Amino acid sequence: MSNREKKRIENKKRSKMYILVRDSMPMGIQANSVAHAALGCYLKFKEHPSVDEWLQYSFRKVTCEVTDEEFKAAKLEADDWVLITEDTMGGAEIAIAFRPRSNYPESFKKFQLYGKGFDSG
Repeated sequence: MSNREKKRIENKKRSKMYILVRDSMPMGIQANSVAHAALGCYLKFKEHPSVDEWLQYSFRKVTCEVTDEEFKAAKLEADDWVLITEDTMGGAEIAIAFRPRSNYPESFKKFQLYGKGFDSG
């Protein structure tokens, strides 16, 4: 296998689906919405070549809890996403999942991982 081919496969292994959930929403609604976002994103983009590569090489997901401002900005920074709303909260936007890919805007790397702020005691 050539170095170029090895590099291409390594890049596919870095593919991930980012799922962002608003930190201003109740935890139970957050969890349910994250699950819906992951499945909805897969179903919407399953024919895209990057999703096939993601399934074959990576299947990584990064779930982050973001502020309302970060949530709004992320929708503008990256394309190909699925938005999850909640009827019981007046149609509020709760979570967003982005089509799996290797490269995301730099701002995504700064988002807080979901659950990182939970009390472990």
